[in-house]
Amino acid sequence: MSNHAVANDKPPGFTRGDPPTENSRSLEASAGSFPYLKGLANLIGIFCIVWFLWYIFMNPSAVMKLYTPMYGFALIASFLCGIVLLTNVFDVPGIYDEKFSHSSVVKGIALTIAAVVLMYVGHYLIFWGIIGKFAVAYFSPESIVASGGIGAEPFVARENASTAIVYFCAAFLWLALFWNLGFNQWPWQKTSRSTRTGSKFIAILFFTTLIYIFLFHPHVCHLFYPAQDKAGVAPWWEGFAGTGSAFFSLGLVLSSLVWIVFSDLLWEGYPWKKLEKNGHSTFVKGIVTFVGTLVLGFVFLYILLQIFTVVWDEAFMGGQYTDGPDWRMIHAAEVAGFFILAAFILRHYFNNFPNFSSLWARAAARSVIAVAGGMLIYLFYFSPLATFFLAKVQGFAQPGDTPLVWVLLFLSIILVHNEFFDRWPLNQKQKVQS
Repeated sequence: MSNHAVANDKPPGFTRGDPPTENSRSLEASAGSFPYLKGLANLIGIFCIVWFLWYIFMNPSAVMKLYTPMYGFALIASFLCGIVLLTNVFDVPGIYDEKFSHSSVVKGIALTIAAVVLMYVGHYLIFWGIIGKFAVAYFSPESIVASGGIGAEPFVARENASTAIVYFCAAFLWLALFWNLGFNQWPWQKTSRSTRTGSKFIAILFFTTLIYIFLFHPHVCHLFYPAQDKAGVAPWWEGFAGTGSAFFSLGLVLSSLVWIVFSDLLWEGYPWKKLEKNGHSTFVKGIVTFVGTLVLGFVFLYILLQIFTVVWDEAFMGGQYTDGPDWRMIHAAEVAGFFILAAFILRHYFNNFPNFSSLWARAAARSVIAVAGGMLIYLFYFSPLATFFLAKVQGFAQPGDTPLVWVLLFLSIILVHNEFFDRWPLNQKQKVQS
């Protein structure tokens, strides 16, 4: 006699819980054929939503015109941080499922509103209203303008403050997503949920602040004239990176995130998962994961820079547009962003195809597909199609354009759809034979 249970075909989320296990993968495979056409339909729907939001909020010829570009960049980064804070750190979707029996639509609307509120609180209240006014002036446009001097015009002040916020958000996203793969619940796995999530938040915020201070703060202090050299040292990476811009740091962070995302989404937590004990993360696993993904990030960044040299010749200090080392660094971050976006799409809308029996075979195949998908997204963004859909200036190294804004918006909507709306209407409950 067969026993039946109701199973949810929603894959384990990137931002919640431990990476998917072999058993969870087998359970997904046993749930029947995945509705790939429905997944494609959902992806098309998500693209349309992203396009609509871009038209309303970012399009320079439309309504809000927030894409300046750094002001819009900071808002989208803050929104994504709010989503990750709710899902990765505090597991609010999981708590919501335990406490309420609302439909996915009601849940999605409620949590999306919560993420928007977090964006406003973080961006305008914490950065502009508190930190910028009572601690570090460059986080607030008003404080920059009040200080006077060159570059204290309202628009420039807002761009500089937004740049600092983007950098802090980048550090937070890096730490939060790494923590899920590396340390996860360690060392609080035996404590209550409130203790575990609160401790995790404090730890991530502490190390985020350290990373921001070392990788981004020196550059922000030198955005002003004269440089704030008593508050921040000259960028220490300038000698070997060829630029004092923190785009170097941003390129490194995104390059490292490629490996974190691929490991978690496509490789099912491996190879770092081998360092677990009794199914739980350990201190050794966390350290090895951080160092390993960081080293791989350096390698990835170096390879991209060499490819750029082949395409655009050698970059040089003071070079403009594609000749500038700073643009090469941010472009490496943009390429990494395309790969990350492709990995999320493959995981959530195409069931992490293919699902071979061999872990390494399916991990390798998924990686190839994600890289190919990232290149397709790259070609789309720098094609006339993106000029039509996004109203961006065609070509590379445009001063007022960075693909990362569009990528982060796309990732935000994917996470909202998957974590808040439970992939509705793609998600369906099916009976699985046990």
